[in-house]
This record gives sequence, structure tokens and C-alpha cells, in this order.
Amino acid sequence: MAKHIVMLVGDYAEDYEVMVPFQTLLAVGHTVHAVCPGKRAGEKVRTAIHDFEGDQTYSEKRGHDFVLTGTFDDVRPERYDALVIAGGRAPEYLRLNARVLDLVRHFMTADKPVAAICHGAQILTAADVVRGRTVSAYPAVAPEVRAAGAQYADIGIDQAVTDGNLVTAPAWPAHPAWLAQFFVVLGTEIVERELVKTAG
Repeated sequence: MAKHIVMLVGDYAEDYEVMVPFQTLLAVGHTVHAVCPGKRAGEKVRTAIHDFEGDQTYSEKRGHDFVLTGTFDDVRPERYDALVIAGGRAPEYLRLNARVLDLVRHFMTADKPVAAICHGAQILTAADVVRGRTVSAYPAVAPEVRAAGAQYADIGIDQAVTDGNLVTAPAWPAHPAWLAQFFVVLGTEIVERELVKTAG
């Protein structure tokens, strides 16, 4: 059954961590309202591309402009089935918004599916909703995860972890695992059908 999903993004969210889950969730039939505090549907956020090129931390390059599909001020969390939190630099400032934290608390308290990737865990920790949970995040966020009372999942960069309603991963190389586990929590089944070619 199709779900209504709200996705938190912001300026300089990680490009892949916005584009890939947004398009994948749409492709399997879900409705996704991508929102950013202070912006309306049709406005844009700028993304950043984070890459792993052998340096001590990720490199950062300018990404795409991403068009928002919802207006943050119009979001009523009780009308949504699930929440996705993109990573990148955006969570660092989004977690300062009290309404963002209230939104996250709604989904976690109501035990609705929540997926966060990379620095998205900064919003979870700021909302104080991960105490006693197992949470993955970009390794530099591990101290925040532990300080919030969660167990940091020290997993491969291409892996993900599920703890009840919460699915987390360290960075975009984990998309296959992260999205597959989120589909399970959402109750989304991918059914293989034989394609029939039509002449014409």
C-alpha cells in the first residue's frame, strides 16, 4: 500500500542522500513531500556532493538544485506514515529549529517508520529520541550518538541497521541496504513481474 512520507532536507544536504531516496520512494509508488523550514513547495535547496577520496574526511563539491515538493509550515505529522532525514550539512542547522525536533518526536513516539542517513542522526540526537537505541551515522557523528544515550553502530559504510521503527546508515554508499531495510519497515514489497513486449 502506498505511503505518505515527509522528507526533511535543507541547503547543502548531501546530493545523493536527497535525490536517491526521494526518487526511489516515488518509483515504488509512495508520495513524498520534501520540505525545508523557511521554504515553500516549488522553491529550491542547494545540495552538496560528499565523496570519499582518500583524505582524512570527505570532500565537498557543489551539487544540484533540488525542488521542494511540500511546504514545511503546512506539514501535519499525523497525516504522514513515515519520515526520511537526509544527511549532509543541512542537519547541523535544521536541528536548531524547534518544530523540526517536534516533528521527529512525533514519528518516533508514534512508532512510525523513520529513516536517517549520515549526519541525519544529528537531528535524532538533538530531538532526544534515540536513548537506548542502536543508531548508525557518519563516524564523525558517533560522539553525539553516544552522548544522546544510544549505541553507535560501527558498521561498514555500505551497511545499514534497523532498530524497531528506525533505519539508519553511515553514508550514501549504504543506499541499497538502507532503502531495502526501510522498505521492510514501511511494509513495501517489491514484486517481480514479467515484462511483456508489445509490437508497435
